[in-house]
Amino acid sequence: MTYREGRFWQPDVTVATIVVRDGRLLCVEERANNQLVINQPAGHLEPDESLLQAAVRETREETGWIVRPTHFIGAYQWKAPTRANEYDGRHYLRFAFAADALEEIPEHRLDEGIVRALWLTPEELQAMAPRHRSPLVWRTVADYLGGNRHPLALVGQLA
Repeated sequence: MTYREGRFWQPDVTVATIVVRDGRLLCVEERANNQLVINQPAGHLEPDESLLQAAVRETREETGWIVRPTHFIGAYQWKAPTRANEYDGRHYLRFAFAADALEEIPEHRLDEGIVRALWLTPEELQAMAPRHRSPLVWRTVADYLGGNRHPLALVGQLA
């Protein structure tokens, strides 16, 4: 893609949430590019929303779980491979958070494209690597399991 004078490039800013309960990770099975893929609860930052608000909202919309962020895991940059699909060569900047599961919303209607929420052990998730939506799925979990947990203040929002 070339950029014309007067235009600027910007990545898609996304959030993802790692929620662990009883040794299992909260994941979603979703339709993307006509395939069923596995991801964390994740999605795009919306206007006038903080990164933390986006993480809480996306987790609720995609899984029906209310969560409380506890730590910042890291920021990740990824360029989708060039293929003939909706993610063709797009650049992503993902902010990943750890959160505690507080409450499941009974009979919550999941976000469009989400087939189901599921709890997987790290081993089960790793075994599904060919179905991960992107390499960021396992990388984020591996960093979390490796102890990457930083204060939420690192991603503070100015008024």
